[in-house]
Amino acid sequence: MEQQVTDDQRPLVIQGAMDVETRVIEAALTEAEEEPLGHYRCVRGRLDGYPVVVCETQWGMANAAAVTALVIARYHPCAILSQGTAGAHNPGLRNYDIVLGARTVNESAWQTKYAARGAGIDPRALKQLGVFAWNEQQQAFVQEVYHAGDKALLAAAEAVRGSYTQGNVLAGTIGTCDSWNCEADRILFLHEFYGSDVEEMESDAVAQICLNFHVPFLAIRVVSNSVFDGDVDWDLDVGPACQRYALSVAKEFLTHHT
Repeated sequence: MEQQVTDDQRPLVIQGAMDVETRVIEAALTEAEEEPLGHYRCVRGRLDGYPVVVCETQWGMANAAAVTALVIARYHPCAILSQGTAGAHNPGLRNYDIVLGARTVNESAWQTKYAARGAGIDPRALKQLGVFAWNEQQQAFVQEVYHAGDKALLAAAEAVRGSYTQGNVLAGTIGTCDSWNCEADRILFLHEFYGSDVEEMESDAVAQICLNFHVPFLAIRVVSNSVFDGDVDWDLDVGPACQRYALSVAKEFLTHHT
């Protein structure tokens, strides 16, 4: 059942795929109450007096899109902040570095070039397709490769950059796909083909839904592993660092933009 809220009560929604990507943010809330969305876990509370909803999306684009649509229908949020861990595509990134999603991209939205039977497979012979999302200027669903992060949210993230001391912070491109790439050459190709700095499984799907419902959106990801360091398995200890940064971004945004 949809919950009606007034304009001055519209919360900021902060998402994370797993418990280890949300528990620090939940602990920072006062007046916290669980309000599940089906089997998806959501917690509503206050951050410095402002209403905030924390949602566990679970892994993957379908889950992230579903939770985003449900939370928009229930809470009519002022904005959505997606944060969590990601693998490095940019060879210059290391664990604990943070990427602010100046743009997101669906790295599985492509078309292969024609090749006859027996001609073999060329994994690099791709055309970027993008996905359909609402374009306010054209008043239509438009197929676009990249989706820009909200300017006000990105400005808030940039404003607190200096508070982060566990790694570097850069504004870049967050790639999304329902796959886990571990081959260095494939990752370098995706980095060149899409300009992606990191890879994860939620952000661009969330951006797509947010655009459809006119909700400001920003993704923030912390590097949890890099194949260029021979590190395939993720380091979940980086999650709290990203959550603390996301809390700083949330406070900055809520103080100046609500």
